[in-house]
Amino acid sequence: MARRRRPETPVGDEHADIIAWYRDRLAAPAVLPWSGSRFPPVRVGPTWQTTADGHWLLPDATIGWDALAWCGANLQHGVGQPWRFTDEQARFMLWWYAVDDRGRWLYDDGVLQRLKGWGKDPVVGCLSYVEMLGPCRVAYMDGDDPIATDMPGAWVQLPAVSLEQTKNTTRLMPGLISPAAEVHYGVAVGKQTVYAMGDDRLIQAVTSSPTTLEGARATAVFPNETQHWLANNEGHEMAAVIERNATKSAGGTSRRLAVTNAYEPSEDSVAQHDREAWELGQSGESMGSSTLYDSLEAPPEAPLSLPIEPGESEEDHEVRVRSVVSEVVRNVRGDSVWLDPERIVRSVLDVRNPPSRSRRFWYNQIEAAEDAWLDPKHVAAAAAGEFDGLDLQVTDELVLFFDGSKSDDATGLVGARMSDGHVVTFGVWERPAGAAGKAWRVNRGEVDRRVRDVLAQHNVVAFWADPSHAKDDDSTGWWDETIDAWHRDFSDRLRCWAVASGPNRHSIMWDMASPERTKQFTLGAERFVAEIEDAALCVLEGRREARQLTYDGHPAMVRHLRNARRHPNRYGVSLAKEHRESSRKIDLAVCAVGARLLRRQVLNAAPADKPRSGVVRGIR
Repeated sequence: MARRRRPETPVGDEHADIIAWYRDRLAAPAVLPWSGSRFPPVRVGPTWQTTADGHWLLPDATIGWDALAWCGANLQHGVGQPWRFTDEQARFMLWWYAVDDRGRWLYDDGVLQRLKGWGKDPVVGCLSYVEMLGPCRVAYMDGDDPIATDMPGAWVQLPAVSLEQTKNTTRLMPGLISPAAEVHYGVAVGKQTVYAMGDDRLIQAVTSSPTTLEGARATAVFPNETQHWLANNEGHEMAAVIERNATKSAGGTSRRLAVTNAYEPSEDSVAQHDREAWELGQSGESMGSSTLYDSLEAPPEAPLSLPIEPGESEEDHEVRVRSVVSEVVRNVRGDSVWLDPERIVRSVLDVRNPPSRSRRFWYNQIEAAEDAWLDPKHVAAAAAGEFDGLDLQVTDELVLFFDGSKSDDATGLVGARMSDGHVVTFGVWERPAGAAGKAWRVNRGEVDRRVRDVLAQHNVVAFWADPSHAKDDDSTGWWDETIDAWHRDFSDRLRCWAVASGPNRHSIMWDMASPERTKQFTLGAERFVAEIEDAALCVLEGRREARQLTYDGHPAMVRHLRNARRHPNRYGVSLAKEHRESSRKIDLAVCAVGARLLRRQVLNAAPADKPRSGVVRGIR
């Protein structure tokens, strides 16, 4: 059994009794709440795993026992009620503090994903106090047993992207520490900070900028609600800074444990990055750090509604639906028995709550919004892998599609290879987040140089550009002069002109605002969806090489594809932003559809449409 280096406690020597209490509970045969259920949950991570003989799977070596005992002796649910974790929470603690035979952490970082109301914030509150004052590090190994000690100069950070998020945990801190422990350790609890032991140790809620976080020597970091950490609120950069700080910590002892609800895939959150990185590691495609990812999720087939059966009354049908949803929630909640399934059922059945929200909050499922243009899993399946052999060659024939903007939307340049339609991102220009983006305008000179570089370096056979309708200071179109210059300089090498005849003929200017262009683009968008769904099916069936649509996996392209929403019109279903002012851009998705559309136009062009000696249908 692991032992503390400093056994003193302000409430008596109860550590051995507390450890024995937990050991007895966790040594009993495992009881799965969903035994016999039609919808057993998906168990991600070790917390709910069992051994072949029906007991809980527990780590061989861990200082988690010491952490559990310290919490029981020094923390409280309320005055006079010593803290006790649920069995599920206790197993997670054991795995979080698990070590190898050399006393090194099994996991460099972690993610705890559970349904709303499970108790993530109280667990983080307890962990914060353990990391500040309790047995949270390995002093040395005594044979196979790790010997636990505290962390001198402990600095615990609770970062979030808003002040309200930090309050979820900080409001718990005053009542969580017992009065005796508060006196013993000299704990002083403020609104955003907790000091102890003569201000030598600190718990700090952090909502500052990534620049402020850079270089912080935190010994433990617990990012909160990372499903809300996005690019436009600096969440991505904050996560990167936290990772760098932990990596350079002395001896690699600093770790990060994020807590999150199920994320919405189109938002491109830090929670999503964490999950996808973990999945890559599980598949063997990544050799990054070891992550303890722990989640309990409803299975994909778990329903939120049921079809009415022949002869079934509305009342009986509602009873049957309520029974099924309640069953799923009881399974997913794990040991958090304080969650009332019947109250959650009422929320699920409330027509004001879309099914995707109910699945994320109460089923803990990662689900796209109902109006998502593409399924995120399909987006991932079409991305080219490292060994797919799809790299672009300088001799490849390409078509280009450009979507221009002035300040709000993004500007993008995307190509499609003629031989196989593989989509490549050549450039994206987006307004930066925060103060830097307030007066931002896209740099047309920079865009122009990039376009000309691509045309100089690659065998481009067709090029369409959809200009922004924004105006320049002289009331002319923002992109008109630039696109006209491309036409004058490169039209002699392009076939399948955007406007092949008439007074507005132009090799490149392709304004999709007209009804005919809207129809053309909508049909292209529908083909794109069908092709990306087929790509996902090919991957599922082990026929990865048979995919008819692939793209380079550029992070911005992935984000834009996931951001796009279904946009029905008179011609079919196109794509659009979720709303006009949305910061979630889709312009590279537009470019991808446009590039594939242009490639099809070139492939289907009649021989007479192709240029001879630099002549395009008689136009020099």
